[in-house]
Amino acid sequence: MIEHAILLSAGQGSRLLPLTAEIPKCLINLSGRPLIAWQIEMLARGGVKHVDVVTGFMTDMVEAAVKDISDERISVECHFNPFFKVADNLGSCWIVRERMCRDFLILNGDTLVGEDIMGTAQQGGSNGPLGGGWPITVTVDIKPAYDSDDMKVTRVDERLVRIGKTLTAQESNAESIGLLAFRGEGADLFREKVREMMRMPDGVNHWYLKAIDMLADTGKVGTVSIDGMDWAEVDYLTDVEDAGELTESWARAPRPSE
Repeated sequence: MIEHAILLSAGQGSRLLPLTAEIPKCLINLSGRPLIAWQIEMLARGGVKHVDVVTGFMTDMVEAAVKDISDERISVECHFNPFFKVADNLGSCWIVRERMCRDFLILNGDTLVGEDIMGTAQQGGSNGPLGGGWPITVTVDIKPAYDSDDMKVTRVDERLVRIGKTLTAQESNAESIGLLAFRGEGADLFREKVREMMRMPDGVNHWYLKAIDMLADTGKVGTVSIDGMDWAEVDYLTDVEDAGELTESWARAPRPSE
């Protein structure tokens, strides 16, 4: 069971303007709670006991919202990314690289996943190089077709071959939903790749999934499918209604302790 998660919540969410003119994306209200509160709730239900949140845009508001979350199951700590305006999310990973010293999950700040998906991600697949979970596992969904904004994946069985938005339709057979698991040497491989890439002249321009793409050739990056399970990405204004319907279903359901 992975008990540590990193939540990447530094961005404003400019594609959600005017909704995010005065609040960051992670504080959008969904069914009476900010998006980040739903994320932390589901991480707790998935067995996570500590979350490192990387903040950026309006960090004071995010830190205050996190302080308002009182949950005995989980502790949460914020880490400010001072160059969130000029660096992509590889920079947010670099900010918390020293926290990548044991097994951990990464969850994108705009991805909503439920208990079933958390449980699937925790399993880590079954066909890793040692017959167990993969050192690095990318949680993926399956769609009939993929558009230019999807983080597309090429995989052979469970093994990840490529990941990126520029993959062609012919190359793509899955989509990354923004939830990854790192186990054993996977944590070390990713941390070192983040360090290496941020030393490059164009390091600040990369998504962290570029590091995953570069690690694919090691044969230690796998995938696990959540096909048929409900999740949401809050990236555009049109996504907010769908995300609200998902969180409303969570709000109606009894909590595990009830």
